[in-house]
Amino acid sequence: MASSSGNDDDLTIPRAAINKMIKETLPNVRVANDARELVVNCCTEFIHLISSEANEICNKSEKKTISPEHVIQALESLGFGSYISEVKEVLQECKTVALKRRKASSRLENLGIPEEELLRQQQELFAQ
Repeated sequence: MASSSGNDDDLTIPRAAINKMIKETLPNVRVANDARELVVNCCTEFIHLISSEANEICNKSEKKTISPEHVIQALESLGFGSYISEVKEVLQECKTVALKRRKASSRLENLGIPEEELLRQQQELFAQ
């Protein structure tokens, strides 16, 4: 079933991201190019499968936005329940990082000093 518009074919994970993950996971192993391409295709298919199932779950619950809970339910219903504990850990890490970013951003905004002035002060400190 070939797509005439090519939309599905264009939706893949960047090859550089996969190469980085492979190097980090298997630093002392050489992986053939066709094997790397297969990993890209498998990752893309996995994401499509999970997101489609999460979308169905979302629609059944009459929501318009897929939430992390929909994704977790999708993993369970598709037989990937063994991933759920790790997914929940990663979700918590993401929430923690996002909260820290919001706090850091609001602290900078609450200083009442324009960004230009902060940059000037920073340049003075570097010069010293």
